Amino acid sequence: MLTVKILSKDAKLIPRYASEQSSGCDLCANIQKNIILRPGKWKLIPTGIQIEMSKNFEAQIRPRSGLALRYGITVLNTPGTIDADYRDEIAIILLNLGEQSFVVHKYDRIAQLVFSQTYQAVFLPVVSLKETNRRGGFGSTDRK
Repeated sequence: MLTVKILSKDAKLIPRYASEQSSGCDLCANIQKNIILRPGKWKLIPTGIQIEMSKNFEAQIRPRSGLALRYGITVLNTPGTIDADYRDEIAIILLNLGEQSFVVHKYDRIAQLVFSQTYQAVFLPVVSLKETNRRGGFGSTDRK
């Protein structure tokens, strides 16, 4: 169970799953005037909601694939992380990677929210780490 506070009296802002097996629920723009997102620019778009989730959970903000494919619209800090103790309004940093300006309208579905269980690690400082066969990163496993 997740608690959601709607910052206006607008039930259209309650996140919804598009299908029975969707893992991400849609977040909508809560704006009074259209927002024009020019190519290469980003803006913070409010959603009009606050959430409260259980300890050891996070909510991840992810782009909507249709907006990405059709218009080049993505979430700048994807995936954005909302910690369990965050209580302010959820807002989405939308980025236009497309070639045309994109208009955000009130109630447009602009991102998805996915929940995941988290664990806080306990860090143990050591002088050395166990060796593995792997060497390097950034594509090193593709090398022969």
